Amino acid sequence: MATHLQGSLFDQTDQLRLGSLGGIRRTVLGAGAWIDVLPGWLGGSDTLFDRLAAEVPWRAERRQMYDQVVDVPRLLAFYGADDALPHPVLTKAREALTAHYADELGEPFVTAGLCHYRDGRDSVAWHGDRGGRGAREDTMVAILSVGAPRDLLLRPMRGGDTVRRPLGHGDLIVMGGSCQRTWEHAVPKTTRATGPRISVQFRPHGVR
Repeated sequence: MATHLQGSLFDQTDQLRLGSLGGIRRTVLGAGAWIDVLPGWLGGSDTLFDRLAAEVPWRAERRQMYDQVVDVPRLLAFYGADDALPHPVLTKAREALTAHYADELGEPFVTAGLCHYRDGRDSVAWHGDRGGRGAREDTMVAILSVGAPRDLLLRPMRGGDTVRRPLGHGDLIVMGGSCQRTWEHAVPKTTRATGPRISVQFRPHGVR
């Protein structure tokens, strides 16, 4: 698959390395929801982007949308609890997140869903990860982004101000508490020139 990624000026290394999670910063959103953000958690992230873009068995999906079937505007891959992740650094990332959030989450992150946004035309609509326990329980979804930055938007379900976080080049965001039930998130389309991005979403068992 051909990709055209302009590397980060602030991450000029091919060596993959995870930083400390001690510098993560929490923002309380309200209604029991919060996000933790750590820019540049993964060093050498452009190297990981290249590996994932070339080696992950990406699939295109089509979904029913009202009275027609449409293409899902991004490529997808999913790794279950018993599947080997596509790169060892992702296994280390999942283990580090499990250890860091052990007291709050009380269970490990076990699955990994990957989304490949090839350019500004690829997107994901407003949604919460409520296809499972997230519909009725507080939980966490941790997202590691590699490749070019794209805006992740969050908004409260009952109306209010939108929160914008640009994510790419090894940035981490964790959505926790009631976030999947009381807030929605999206990656909107953009007409600005932008390179490709891959997001890796780590989730506990039964959260989709």
